[in-house]
Amino acid sequence: MCEASSNKKSNILIFKYLAGQLLASDSCHHVMIEAVGYLYRSLDLRVIHLGSSHSSIHGILHLLREIEWIRSRRCWPQELVPSIMSNLLNPDAIFSNNEMSLSDIEIYGFDYDYTLVFYSKHLHTLIFNAARDLLINEHRYPAEIRKYEYDPNFAIRGLHYDVQRAVLMKIDAFHYIQLGTVYRGLSVVPDEEVIEMYEGSHVPLEQMSDFYGKSSHGNTMKQFMDIFSLPEMTLLSCVNEYFLKNNIDYEPVHLYKDVKDSIRDVHIKGIMYRAIEADIEKYICYAEQTRAVLAKLADHGKKMFLITNSPSSFVDKGMSYIVGKDWRDLFDVVIVQAEKPNFFNDKRRPFRKMNEKGVLLWDKIHKLQKGQIYKQGNLYEFLKLTGWRGSRVLYFGDHIYSDLADLTLKHGWRTGAIIPELRSELKIMNTEQYIQTMTWLQTLTGLLEQMQVHRDAESQLVLQEWKKERKEMREMTKSFFNAQFGSLFRTDQNPTYFLRRLSRFADIYMASLSCLLNYDVSHTFYPRRTPLQHELPAWSERPPTFRTPLLQEAQAK
Repeated sequence: MCEASSNKKSNILIFKYLAGQLLASDSCHHVMIEAVGYLYRSLDLRVIHLGSSHSSIHGILHLLREIEWIRSRRCWPQELVPSIMSNLLNPDAIFSNNEMSLSDIEIYGFDYDYTLVFYSKHLHTLIFNAARDLLINEHRYPAEIRKYEYDPNFAIRGLHYDVQRAVLMKIDAFHYIQLGTVYRGLSVVPDEEVIEMYEGSHVPLEQMSDFYGKSSHGNTMKQFMDIFSLPEMTLLSCVNEYFLKNNIDYEPVHLYKDVKDSIRDVHIKGIMYRAIEADIEKYICYAEQTRAVLAKLADHGKKMFLITNSPSSFVDKGMSYIVGKDWRDLFDVVIVQAEKPNFFNDKRRPFRKMNEKGVLLWDKIHKLQKGQIYKQGNLYEFLKLTGWRGSRVLYFGDHIYSDLADLTLKHGWRTGAIIPELRSELKIMNTEQYIQTMTWLQTLTGLLEQMQVHRDAESQLVLQEWKKERKEMREMTKSFFNAQFGSLFRTDQNPTYFLRRLSRFADIYMASLSCLLNYDVSHTFYPRRTPLQHELPAWSERPPTFRTPLLQEAQAK
């Protein structure tokens, strides 16, 4: 069967499925007929595709009633499944916000945690338990909170926390709260209460978190952008839940500060580092591909450097485990305990060299030497000593603010965001159930837009039913990703605030560095031309058969 004939058959099946969902009775009410007409046009079908016996709306309706059972079963015709599943996105692809050619990149830089190295699920449990115990032992919190355990399925990255109101929520790119995702403790806050609390669902700019996502200078919101912040959000919610359930009066600002300090102490007191070093196989996911990526770049003559906030001995043991004891031979510069994002802004801190025993030396640094480890320093001195400036440099990190923002805004480096959640979300988006649901949800939204011109009572009843179904399907779509907060990247219809910042500060993004192995070192990444609201959608709706990130193309290689 030729491709055109196959596409025609697929379009007819899609049309039959979607329109069949509209027909709940034998009524030929005019809004239903127009709705079928809208579907017919929106899929670019012609009467000839359906055959001469279906050359009228009446004939089309008769045909659709023959497949009305599809509505109750909510399943796609099996003949359509291969067509639907042919354009799945590859979870190992690299996605582009800004056109960038790797042939222009001469120097590659890396963060360490969740960039070069990935951690197992045990690490967040460790951080949660250690911080919880610090709350009890050092901040005098009730010992009963020890009954709470870390739930890896509760929170997602990118959420905002209202410090004064003690509520956790998801906010979109336009500062609107996604209703149904506001949690006080472990319980959802009713929409009516949220609207009353914020006098609507919009959060004014002056209440949002500052540039780095922090709650400071009068900002009442804190945004959690770090992967390490997942246990912090969960701990905040658990302690809030304990106080609320036991009717204990408390100051939310103090709770936030105490939890933040406890999480910080897990890091700076070395609790986390010692635990990982003591049982490295339990906490670090061995990634042979990390060495493969670094080796590939080295073989092509690329310079490489590492800038991390983690301490020297911790990085050395981790890199020795995942790359090998000779890992430093791959890097031209290694900087530890850099204290990002201050590293990118504070010109006053000089570099200090460390010897093999980790002892800090007092020598003045005139050159950053390969094989040496340096502590602290600042980017301005780094640029002066290396000459690595501008778009020749590509730096990878997982924290959009601390790793990437200053580099792209102030220094013109190219940036790559490592988003581990991307792989799991793409796998969900590739499922037949998700594709079915989203296709119908989008069509239903289009129907509401087109059919709202009918103001008679009967039409309005139909429209209200569609609105109700649309709301239910939005909730279903959210639960595909996370029962409480949904997708990291999207609210009901808008991009999340997280995605807004990702789009601004990252030229490219991917699930892990291993994705680089799928591309040549001269590959050019082209962002998809998504139409503006006033532009024709022809390009975005065309099947993206020419794009690298499609799953079937990767499997064919």
